[in-house]
Amino acid sequence: MSFSFSSEQKQSIIWLGVGLALLLLLFLLAPVLMPFIVSAILAYILNPAVDRLSQIRLRRFSISRSMASSVVILLLILTSLAMVLILVPVLKKELPLLQSQLPRFLDRLDQFSAPLLAKYHIPVRLDGAGLKALLTDQLSTSGEEIGKAILSSLKVGGTAVIGIIGNLLLIPVVLFYLLLDWHHLIGRIRHFIPRRWIDSITKAVTEVDDLMAQYLRGQILVMVILAVFYAAALALVGFDLALPVGIMTGLLVFIPYIGYGLGLALAMIGAILQYDSMNGILAVAAVYTVGQLLESFILTPRLVGERIGLHPLTVIFALMAFGELFGFTGILMALPVSAVMSVGVSYLRRYYLNSSFYRQ
Repeated sequence: MSFSFSSEQKQSIIWLGVGLALLLLLFLLAPVLMPFIVSAILAYILNPAVDRLSQIRLRRFSISRSMASSVVILLLILTSLAMVLILVPVLKKELPLLQSQLPRFLDRLDQFSAPLLAKYHIPVRLDGAGLKALLTDQLSTSGEEIGKAILSSLKVGGTAVIGIIGNLLLIPVVLFYLLLDWHHLIGRIRHFIPRRWIDSITKAVTEVDDLMAQYLRGQILVMVILAVFYAAALALVGFDLALPVGIMTGLLVFIPYIGYGLGLALAMIGAILQYDSMNGILAVAAVYTVGQLLESFILTPRLVGERIGLHPLTVIFALMAFGELFGFTGILMALPVSAVMSVGVSYLRRYYLNSSFYRQ
């Protein structure tokens, strides 16, 4: 028995092989693709802003697309630097103070917890010299020494550091050219789509684009609401660093769990240094507990999940599943990827309901 393929089938096999080869090449080149992937994601997010700026027309002055791209990238860099400038002084101020205040804090914590534990006949005390020495030892190094230890633990050599710096410097350059030629690049990609699929693929991509726009709007709204909540709530409990720590925590919630954890750690360190009683520390902890519940069960499911057509339970499951499968990167991409997958599932559902397998 011999098999023969039609000309169309042969072409399909050839182009399928070319597609698989390209995917393999992308996999092999993954280490050097990071700045290009990050730049492409940023270009997709920032392109609407560049479009609007480039459409501005004044009397004798118009903003070119290159100028609009430069302005948007400059604003992005300034925003990133502002976040760093908020975080670094807080850490620089808190870490040395924490080193000197830690023994006194452990004594206060023991005085607070010992009577409660004694009621339940739990003979545990938190004023052990060993615990104090261990924790004080961990915080006895300066910020520079901590940075060196982190680099050493990650086995990052000089070459790797240069590579990281090079990638960071490369991202704005790649981003500029992507924003400058965005519509031209999209047109060229569209031109390569087989003509018999062009309508269905264009429709699907339009749906995905709408969903991603809804996701970004919802995520920004969550960030703003939480930044206002944390700053206001921390100010109400008398926390000195309420404004920088609260705003930073709110803006970092786009990194699920990690952003919240960093904000909580900074707030608790500041509370330990500021308050003489456990009441203030517990008040700060209560603010972050309420904020996390607000984000996890109300804001993200309602403002992000519903905007992209995902049920609140789906949002929670997606975060857990992608985090388990792909780690930190999976948590970042869980909701947008789920939104894209939901479009594919909707097409598959319609195809199934219209198939003879279902109807007969």
